[in-house]
Amino acid sequence: MSHPQAMAPQLNRIQQTVLSRAERHLLNWLCARLPRWVTPDMLTSLALVAAAVIFVAYAMSNANPAWLWLAVTGYFVHWFGDSLDGSLARFRRIERPRYGYFIDHSCDGLAILLILGGMGASPYVRVDIALFSLTSYLLLAVNTFLIAKVMGDFPLSHLGGGPTELRLVLVVLTITMFIAGPDANVLPGFSGFDLFVGGFSAILLAIFLTQTWRTGRLLSAQDSRRS
Repeated sequence: MSHPQAMAPQLNRIQQTVLSRAERHLLNWLCARLPRWVTPDMLTSLALVAAAVIFVAYAMSNANPAWLWLAVTGYFVHWFGDSLDGSLARFRRIERPRYGYFIDHSCDGLAILLILGGMGASPYVRVDIALFSLTSYLLLAVNTFLIAKVMGDFPLSHLGGGPTELRLVLVVLTITMFIAGPDANVLPGFSGFDLFVGGFSAILLAIFLTQTWRTGRLLSAQDSRRS
């Protein structure tokens, strides 16, 4: 869920989202004002700690739904660290392309495991739905890395949304959990939260399948012309 700390060479970053332009202005403003002792690695670590806090908050909502507000706070802290680590490295011209690419996306994978694992541990989303969501997200992430390898393009957004938009959706979802409570069943055995998370995950899976099909056809045509 991040803006990579530094892209590997020759990759074309593609990011076309609803908030990308406004967010870029805000990130540049923050980079110019962060103290010198704040480093990109510190921000990456902060984002990972925030993801762990989100996990704990969701899990503890079994005891008291007020813990969900800690999860909401965790999302904003996660945005701060995850979005600023790469921006700060580029702003200060201290990029480490291979290191940044590797560490940033490794932390992203762990963060999404913590966030969705926390949802599955909460009384609001079934464990199997959370695991389906995790699988769909990671399939799309792997697909993105493969496209970067074979095509040189690195799509950071899909259907007009990216990591920041996803976090805002999760914030709204978490606030709705607090308001509606865990017994907001729509179908027997399934809450409205199960259907929302499952439906959203199905969209991610559909994007994965579509991108795989399109890229496969393009690569097949290109390779055929070369042979």
